[in-house]
Amino acid sequence: MSFHVVSDPAEVREVMRRTEDFLPTNALTSVVPLAPAALRILSRARCALPPVLASATGAKHRHVRKLVAGFFTPAKVAAIGPQVRELTRVRTVATTELLHHGPVDLADAVAKHIPPVIMAELTGVRCPDLDILKRWSRDSLELFWGWPAEDRQPILAESAAEFYGWLRGEVAASRGTASLFGMLDAAGLTPSEICSLGYFLVIAGQETTAQLIGTSFYRALQEPGRWQQLGAGSGAAPFVRQVLATESSVHTWRRAVSRNTRLGGTELPAGAEILLELSGNHPPDTGGTAYSLAFGHGLHRCLGAKLAELETVLVLQETARALPEVRLTGPEPDWLRLLSFQTPLTVTVEQEEK
Repeated sequence: MSFHVVSDPAEVREVMRRTEDFLPTNALTSVVPLAPAALRILSRARCALPPVLASATGAKHRHVRKLVAGFFTPAKVAAIGPQVRELTRVRTVATTELLHHGPVDLADAVAKHIPPVIMAELTGVRCPDLDILKRWSRDSLELFWGWPAEDRQPILAESAAEFYGWLRGEVAASRGTASLFGMLDAAGLTPSEICSLGYFLVIAGQETTAQLIGTSFYRALQEPGRWQQLGAGSGAAPFVRQVLATESSVHTWRRAVSRNTRLGGTELPAGAEILLELSGNHPPDTGGTAYSLAFGHGLHRCLGAKLAELETVLVLQETARALPEVRLTGPEPDWLRLLSFQTPLTVTVEQEEK
């Protein structure tokens, strides 16, 4: 699949503003066509992903977005801060013990643990077993945003079908509750619509934040003196915004051209695929606003933007404070490199000898 790549931040914003010319209909479709064997597995699981939020437009999209936004208000996000700090303290205590016995992967020991708990707290949708959730998340990201070989696709599809089955059960159990799924059911969304929304919200709400925390850990530990500065309580917010501006965990997103149109001097035919580069192209002098494009712009801006930023800042601060004498060790980590997602797979540290 070929894309017209849009790198200039001003043009990216323009595409996201021109909602009649550039549609989100391809935002959640698989990058590579799925093979028949994978499609049969998804079909048997009745895995349907109708457009509801990230891939939807129009009045219904605005209505659903308003309902979901009610779970991520500035007040609710701010109030969750102490819990983020406490969860991080618990994880760093355990990590300190592990460091007595050798190197530790901070992505595994700390970063992955906090976002799922916080997402469950805010939405009322329970968190499944963490290791299972991480497998579902990574497999689904690879299935939809990776380039899996035909013989790997059924493995990923089985995982996606398992996740979808869990979602169906959660949607049914939520009826009559004040949870996000319960509120969407009361608003008249069908079970398949709620599952579709939940499929990507449950993944995006924790996996991409854990990825951002992992990248922030890695870059902070690479920069001389930065880790100690963060541990002393200084500079975490601007540092995280720098990471968002330069290499966000969600570094690209897709749009489809709805009709023949023009963008930045280029004629684009109806049906053309657009790839928006959200991160990595901001001039260094743009100050505190460059990072914001990492969460999108306009009608489809990420509803969890402030939550992801807050979690990353607090987890980074608390971890650096609790583990002031750690340093990176071992070879350069492998990275997750998908069309729209990136993060170091490990952030391995050891205790510095005194």
